[in-house]
Amino acid sequence: MRIIVYGMLALLVIIQYPLWLGKGGWLRVYELDRQVNKQMDKNDALAARNTKLSGEVKDLKDGTKAIEERARAEHGMSKDNEIFVQVVPSKKPQNDPAKDAAKK
Repeated sequence: MRIIVYGMLALLVIIQYPLWLGKGGWLRVYELDRQVNKQMDKNDALAARNTKLSGEVKDLKDGTKAIEERARAEHGMSKDNEIFVQVVPSKKPQNDPAKDAAKK
């Protein structure tokens, strides 16, 4: 009777091995599922980026406002009878009374 029990236990272990650790086992399925979810997140982010870029392309093809906005922002261009004013921050730090008091 003991031989039959040990034999059945050995068969159970042999049958369970591929289920847990084999090529199509639960651990492999779990890892693949995790990779699929990660790739789907990447794909969603790239789809949103593509939608945004296609909107920009359509706007650049159809409208002149986007072109004008880009020219102003990237190249500092202005229309006729406009004055371009650029504010450059001071290189010298401003005196802050609170910081001066903290240093003392």
